[in-house]
Amino acid sequence: MPDTERLIYLLSQARRRLATSEEYTELLDMIRADDTGVINAEIAAFHGPAAPDNTTDPAEWQLLATAILAADKTPPHRIRSFRWRWAAAACLLLLAGTTWWWLRPTHAPAPAVAQLTTPDVAPGGNKAILTLSDGSQITLDSASNGILAQQGNSKVSKLANGQVVYDASGASQGKILYNTMSTPLGGQYKLTLPDGSHVWLNAGSSITYPTAFTGNERKVTVTGEAYFEVARNAAMPFRVIANQTAVDVLGTHFNINAYTDEATINTTLVEGAVKVSAHNRQLVLKPGQQAQVGQREVQIADQVDLASITAWKEGYFSFNNADLPTVMRELARWYNLEVTYEGKIPERVFNGEIGRSLTLSQVLKGLSRTRIKYRIEDGHRIIIQP
Repeated sequence: MPDTERLIYLLSQARRRLATSEEYTELLDMIRADDTGVINAEIAAFHGPAAPDNTTDPAEWQLLATAILAADKTPPHRIRSFRWRWAAAACLLLLAGTTWWWLRPTHAPAPAVAQLTTPDVAPGGNKAILTLSDGSQITLDSASNGILAQQGNSKVSKLANGQVVYDASGASQGKILYNTMSTPLGGQYKLTLPDGSHVWLNAGSSITYPTAFTGNERKVTVTGEAYFEVARNAAMPFRVIANQTAVDVLGTHFNINAYTDEATINTTLVEGAVKVSAHNRQLVLKPGQQAQVGQREVQIADQVDLASITAWKEGYFSFNNADLPTVMRELARWYNLEVTYEGKIPERVFNGEIGRSLTLSQVLKGLSRTRIKYRIEDGHRIIIQP
């Protein structure tokens, strides 16, 4: 049984930001080791108007309590457990260097930070445009559920959960028709291809595909970032083209990041096997490996952080030793922002998770506590200051 008195003491210290780093570590260890639910109940009881040491901003403590209680529901087959999804609050998980800034006592005043003077920016959501074979477009987030279009012998439908699916029960004959789904900045969407494969598109991405797969291969083209769960069909291999990279699979789960503002095109294998072809080289990946294709070369990274790479699909940002430009690129895509830098870019390393359901002001509040200074212009332009 957990030491309830010790737990309440540690929670009280954390709430008042008086705990030492050792006490925070002890608190986290107690939470992780709890298989009985007793600690969760104590944490819930600790929160509220009658809670001890109720001197913290209620909203801030609500973020802390929510994050602590965010027990993981990740299926056991995942390679790396997401057991502690502190991503419920940006202010609670963003790390600066090796110290959790949200838990540190703040003896020195924080630098002045410009406040949002315009309406807060909402997070991205399920937004996409479907371009049909004749060039006509359907705005999916405002389209009604049901059949959207007839493409050859395939019916295109939007389900109640917003997902777009293709019913290719009748084999397409004659000319092959192609559709393109594209997400804007601040958008994401899920698509089921005619063969039953599932595709998740991240913000600022697109996929072009036939409305019915025929012949001896299933080929699609992507830009930006997409996560695939490919339906197995040994007689018709699946191929993804992303700029100068080709990925061949039979049936597997993988993520491909081909944003043009990233230094490399990264294909990360979660399950199964894929063959990555680029620069006259062919590399077969194993689960946990990532192929990184640059302008002239391709290399494999072993034992990559799969949770960090696929977190966007699960509703989180996850940073693993990420520098500030990397963090800001991801935020810019999701919140449809323009990010610029004045002078030297601050050298920071970020680790942790941030919920993609947070508003921009909530995320920036967390960013400011890492001693990052910024100002906002025109609502969607963020200038990072040295």
